[in-house]
Amino acid sequence: MPKTYNIPAKSGIRVPADVMEKFVRDLFVGAGTPEDHARHMGVTLTANDLRCVFSHGTRQVGAYVPQMLNGHTNPQPNVTVIEDAPALAILDGDGGLGYFPAHRATEMAIEKALDLGVAAVTTRNHFHFGAAGNYSRMAMAKDCVGIVTSSHRYRPKAGASVMTASGVSPLSIAVPTENEPPLVLDMASSFMPNKEELMAQFPVTFFKSLGVAAMMHALGGMLTGIWEEGYAYSGEGDGAAPHQGALIIVLDIKRFIGVDKFKKEMDRYIDDAHQTKPLPGFDRAELAGGMEVIWEREQREKGIGVGDHHREVLEGIAEQVKVDAPFAEFEDSRF
Repeated sequence: MPKTYNIPAKSGIRVPADVMEKFVRDLFVGAGTPEDHARHMGVTLTANDLRCVFSHGTRQVGAYVPQMLNGHTNPQPNVTVIEDAPALAILDGDGGLGYFPAHRATEMAIEKALDLGVAAVTTRNHFHFGAAGNYSRMAMAKDCVGIVTSSHRYRPKAGASVMTASGVSPLSIAVPTENEPPLVLDMASSFMPNKEELMAQFPVTFFKSLGVAAMMHALGGMLTGIWEEGYAYSGEGDGAAPHQGALIIVLDIKRFIGVDKFKKEMDRYIDDAHQTKPLPGFDRAELAGGMEVIWEREQREKGIGVGDHHREVLEGIAEQVKVDAPFAEFEDSRF
């Protein structure tokens, strides 16, 4: 079944999830990351690999660890709360990866939403925060709806296509169910090919794409204060200033409708969708989030597929930070 651009490797080895988690943790520790942060990265990136969201899984180690080693990204950020109110908060990521402020922000948003029904928390002064679904799923696990978007410092260039006006921003909305796979949207804003001839044929589609992208840029970027100056951590090299922010919104379902009733209605809706005809090239009809459940089950059973190039990258980083790579012992699992 097609997996869009998150296509699994054609050749490689299979590695158990717990082995990959520990290896990734050790790589981040070797880069100077505190143990708790390193453990979080191991669990989070491996979880995305399990769901076949390879673009935001352990492949990202190849970017994150070198950026820490060369001084671009703060390996030991001190995440702080700079504004705290009953239904909102603002967190500062201290020039580190966005995973840490965003995770804490989501925890705060859930706690506030369970108290008041709805909450919004923003983060800023950090770099990449990974897949937006990492955080929306946290809310879903607490019988809440999670809505997450993010953006980075970006200015449209004069003369470029208007479709480039927002950069690329993520959006995730996660909705819990009872027995059916959860409904989880986790996508980038550039979901249409940027071709002038296609724009001419389908202007409404592209205008909607641009509208969604621009809103995500505004809410996940400008609203979060990514253009504020005076951040303590400046980093080194081109583009080193912490440039990303995030907006996390959590809705407590029980404040709107009974949780059991809501989940049953979601199950009915998703089951009805399963009875429809799948898209061309697909062997089953699934809504957003459905295939991730199936892929995770398969990968946990068989092991995570690690392609040859990805393995080389991780082994190279392991050599840099003086960590033993575990891959050689899984040669008999080659595919």
